[in-house]
Amino acid sequence: MISFNNVGMRYGMEAEVLRDISFELPQGSFHFLTGPSGAGKSSLLKMLYLAHRPSRGRLEMFGQNVTDLKRDDLPRLRRRIGVVFQEFRLLDHLTAVENVALPLRIAGGSGREIDQHVEELLVWVGLKDRMKSRPPVLSGGEKQRVAIARAVIAKPDLLLADEPTGNVDPAMSERLMHLFVELNKLGTTTVIATHDMNLVRKIGAPQLHLRDRFVSRLDGAGDII
Repeated sequence: MISFNNVGMRYGMEAEVLRDISFELPQGSFHFLTGPSGAGKSSLLKMLYLAHRPSRGRLEMFGQNVTDLKRDDLPRLRRRIGVVFQEFRLLDHLTAVENVALPLRIAGGSGREIDQHVEELLVWVGLKDRMKSRPPVLSGGEKQRVAIARAVIAKPDLLLADEPTGNVDPAMSERLMHLFVELNKLGTTTVIATHDMNLVRKIGAPQLHLRDRFVSRLDGAGDII
């Protein structure tokens, strides 16, 4: 369970970019995060992946009050979260396989079994011939798929994705969404920020809709595929 209770967020001494945010994400739920540009979607995601703490209110994640956590406690919680960033954040000196395997290595895994698992996922997202390539030679769509594979490889408790299908064609977009949905069915709480309302309608999951720094919940149009 993830719970926001009257949460506000600001950067430094600036005015709040989010205010009085209250909602709950039950474990295993699937939500789209929608709203116009500048509404605060990226700021809300930053709180969810613990890059920025609330300036007021109470945020609970995995049974803990994030506001009260010590800085040293944050890495342990972050390991339970998979994130797909718009800017990818891949390590240029590592191959696609090495980038995707990184969360498993950090968690203490090693060996051929990890590499095989990573390679199977990269094949599934259409990167069979790019496994040994490094990010500087990959296209935007290829980087996006590597970033998505890295985010889901460890089966995180919470998956956050910021416009994850923005750099791929419609067929690959549908395939990647299927990956998110299947991971969600295994129990991963999933939040996907998007401007693609066709995608939202097709999947039919409920929305967290941000407007004027407030959030409202909108029901989905159907069942998750």
